[in-house]
Parts: sequence; structure tokens; C-alpha cells
Amino acid sequence: MHEQRICLIGGSGFIGGYIAEELARAEAAITIATRNRDRHKAPLIVLPKTELVSTNVHHPLALEELLRGHDAVVSMVGILHGSCAAFETAHLHLLEKIIAGCKKTGIRRIVHISALGAAPDAPSDYQKTKGLAEAALQASGLDWTILRPSVVFGQGDSFLTLFAGLLKTLPALPLAGADTRFAPIWAGDVARAVAASLRNKATIGQKLDLAGPRDYTLAELVRYVGRLTGHPRPVFGLPPGLAMLQAGIMEMLPGPTLMSRDNVRSLQVDNVSPHPFPSALLGFEPVALETVAPGYLGCAEINFVLSRYRETAAR
Repeated sequence: MHEQRICLIGGSGFIGGYIAEELARAEAAITIATRNRDRHKAPLIVLPKTELVSTNVHHPLALEELLRGHDAVVSMVGILHGSCAAFETAHLHLLEKIIAGCKKTGIRRIVHISALGAAPDAPSDYQKTKGLAEAALQASGLDWTILRPSVVFGQGDSFLTLFAGLLKTLPALPLAGADTRFAPIWAGDVARAVAASLRNKATIGQKLDLAGPRDYTLAELVRYVGRLTGHPRPVFGLPPGLAMLQAGIMEMLPGPTLMSRDNVRSLQVDNVSPHPFPSALLGFEPVALETVAPGYLGCAEINFVLSRYRETAAR
């Protein structure tokens, strides 16, 4: 991948940071599109051969200008909450614009990060629009690879870290989709999969499920987070009707949405894969949740320790 120029669309987010770091280690020249350069520049501009460009990727001409001169594109834009129209805009219409931009600028290679459970007939708007986007890319005629991770964890995630915060403040946690199964994958392994896909032409035309080495129910994951953080709490599942009611109320609360009705619909389907991790194709095995999570959630993590000292000292 030496001297290859890669454009990351969606690269200023949680997973994007891991991907940018991995590609920088592979000596690629990286362009990261962002709407707010000042907000995201601190952890990214220190990477070698990395440029942050402020632009509106939803505008076709701006997108075409961004893409010009690159050898490949990594597409990873995704939202977890919003209307059906918002999901279509972020997941489907943007990818259609990226495909058109690649064709106009002569870029053949694209790696797209989708999600396990993505399908046009899936129960949630999130999954449906992800599935429609996959179909659009497959029909594009480009040299594509689609990566389909299960829920992604790591420093800065909005999954395990979210539950850590809830468990710290709530005496018990009523949980939608408590029995839904997940195969969590570390963000670092998603990044390694992107870099390996760009290196290995055998991944062209492949849809690859990225599932971690072990499956868990959502309730098992939440209880594990409670033990790690020193805030074990009773966790109990909600029946579907109450889960939808809870999510509807949470949608109306001020501040960021923690759970939506569309999220609850996504939880109707297990987020696991019938296929083994494609280690032969990608060249590595995924790490276990228990290897990484204690480092940023556990009681021994330095920020946790300092916080406990402050609480003890009442300051």
C-alpha cells in the first residue's frame, strides 16, 4: 500500500480514527473528509501523510473535487438515529453519490463498511438502508469490498461506554433486546480488515462478515460492563411493547438519543454471523472482547482510578 492515496469518507468518527491510524502505519497518504476540521483535527493531524479537508460530501461537485487524485475510497458513513429519510440520505444516497464520484474521477477501488443484519427486508430502517446501499455498490461495476461488522467496541465507542455510564447512575437497568445475540468486534480489527482488503485483490467482489470470536446476549454484555466498571446492577429484559414505549419516551427527551424505536426493531434480529471470521483472506484472527475492554472500562484504568479518588476525597 506504499504511497497509495486513500480517501476516507466518514473517517473523522470513532471507527475512522482507528482506520486512519492503521492506514498511516501502512504508509498510505490519507485524506479525511469532515464538516468540522477544528473539532476533529487534534487526534488525526498528527498522523503522517494525513490531511483533513473541510467539505460537504453530500454535494456532488464538492465530493468529486475531494475524490480526484485518489487511488481508493473507504466509505463508512453511518447514523444510529433518525427518520427513514435521514437513514436513506446517510446510508444509501451518499453511497450512490460516492459511486458516481468514483466513476467520474476514475477511481475503481472502494471498501465500504456496512453492518451485520443489513438487508432490504430487515425490520429496521437502519438495517434496510444499509442493505439497499450494499445492493447499490454490488451493482456499481466498481472493484468493491463490503465489510459487515457486528457491534464495534473500543476506546471511544458508543456501545459499551454508553452502558458503563448508565450503570453508574441507575440502580437497575431495564433492557430492550436483552436476549439478542452479538459478536462484538474490536475497532482495531475492523481497521486491520480495511487495510488488508486494500492490499489483497482477492477481497474484491467479497462481502465479509466481521464477527468477534465469541457471541453474547446483550444482557450478558451489560452485566460484564457492570463488573468491569465496579457498578454491577440488576439487568432485566423488557417485553417488546414496553421496549417500544421506553424507546419512544427516550426519543422525546432532550439531549442525544440513547435508544430509539428503530434501534428496538434492529434488536429483533441477532447480530451474529453464520460464517467464520475470514482470517485466511484478511491474514489475522480477531481479538477477544475480554482482551481489550478492561483497558478502557476496567477498574484499573487510570481515569477510573482517579475518578474514584476524587469521589472519596469529595472533590
